[in-house]
Amino acid sequence: MLITHTEENYLKAVYKLAGKEKKSVGTNAISKQMKTTAASVTDMIKRLSDKQLVNYERYRGVTLTNDGNRHATQLIRKHRLWEVFLVEKLNFRWEQVHDIAEQLEHIKSENLIHRLDAFLGSPRFDPHGDPIPNAEGKFMLRSQTPLSEMSEGSSSILLGVKEHDTPFLEYLNSLNIKLGTEIRILEKIKFDNSLKIVVDESSQSVISEKVSQNLFVRRK
Repeated sequence: MLITHTEENYLKAVYKLAGKEKKSVGTNAISKQMKTTAASVTDMIKRLSDKQLVNYERYRGVTLTNDGNRHATQLIRKHRLWEVFLVEKLNFRWEQVHDIAEQLEHIKSENLIHRLDAFLGSPRFDPHGDPIPNAEGKFMLRSQTPLSEMSEGSSSILLGVKEHDTPFLEYLNSLNIKLGTEIRILEKIKFDNSLKIVVDESSQSVISEKVSQNLFVRRK
């Protein structure tokens, strides 16, 4: 069965919007995620339904079928493996790789992805700390907490970031924050829930609540 790049992007969007609970996703949410019109979403959902990749119930939303879920998971696997390759082997920075991986993820060759995985040593997480599903579509889970929920005086290690946009990652670069960075909370500012932090026991900064909510850490 031939699946176009656009159809693959819709499957991935539904997968991400559905979350771990695999809840039904409304067409308005898909429209916003894909930055397109509701009419275009409706047409695409019909195409994907005809290919038995999604189920759609009026007023209840869209869910992925088993085949749709498998395709979406493999797309995510390819995307995150390519990000690892770009960072570790071609020396791209973590804020540079998302758009390139968006193009590379549509390569169909399963043999290429199998070899890429082996070449990289079967990594479990990508350069942003997101888990990479294995060939069977299984994710490795780990305990992590938003920095915003850590207590004053605590020290933690950055495991991942929720937001992948280039401006956000460049902002973290300016604060010398990257995966593996130690972050100690010096003060939780009650006025706006911002945090005064020290990074790797060297530089101090104040970050907003929005930023701290997008940093996933484990207690040191």
